Amino acid sequence: MAYTLDEFCADSRAVLKAAPLGDALPQVADRLARLLSNPAFVAETFSDDMPPGRRVLHHDPETDFYVLAHVQEGKKIGKPHSHGSSWAIYGNAREHTEMTEWRRTNSESETHAVLQAVSRYRLGPGETKAYGPGVIHSTAHPNKAWVIRVTGTDLDVLPRYHFGKQDRMLEQA
Repeated sequence: MAYTLDEFCADSRAVLKAAPLGDALPQVADRLARLLSNPAFVAETFSDDMPPGRRVLHHDPETDFYVLAHVQEGKKIGKPHSHGSSWAIYGNAREHTEMTEWRRTNSESETHAVLQAVSRYRLGPGETKAYGPGVIHSTAHPNKAWVIRVTGTDLDVLPRYHFGKQDRMLEQA
C-alpha cells in the first residue's frame, strides 16, 4: 500500500516529539522521500497547469510543523538564506532543484556577510535534504519544478537571514 500524506504527517509528528531534532530531521526526510515515491500523492498534489506558488497541505498544531507544496517557475535562482531558529526539509516531486550550501566566513557582528559556497548538489525526483536551524543555503530551478517543503513553523513570522546583492559571496574553487 502506498504511503499517504496522512501517514507522513502522523509519523513526522511522532518522530518530532520523540527524538532530538538532529536525529528527527533525517528520519522525517526519509519519510518525505517515501511519500514522494507515491505517484498518487504527486498527482493529487500537483498538475501540469498549476501556476507557480505555494500551498499549505498540512499544519500540525501540536508540533507546529508545516507541509507545503511549491510550484517553482523555471529559470529561477534564489538568494542564500537561512530559516533562522527553525528548520526545513526540501523534497522534489518532479524535475530538480540545484542546491548550494554556504558558510559565513566573517563575524556575525559585521554589517555585511561574506559567504563561501561549501557544497553544491542536485535534488532530483524523490530526493530530500534536511537543513537545521541557521544553515545557509540557496535554491535554483532551471526548469519548472514541483517541490514539497516541510518546515518547523510558519517561517514568515520568524527573523531569518536573507543575503542580498550588497553581501559578498566567495565561490568555492
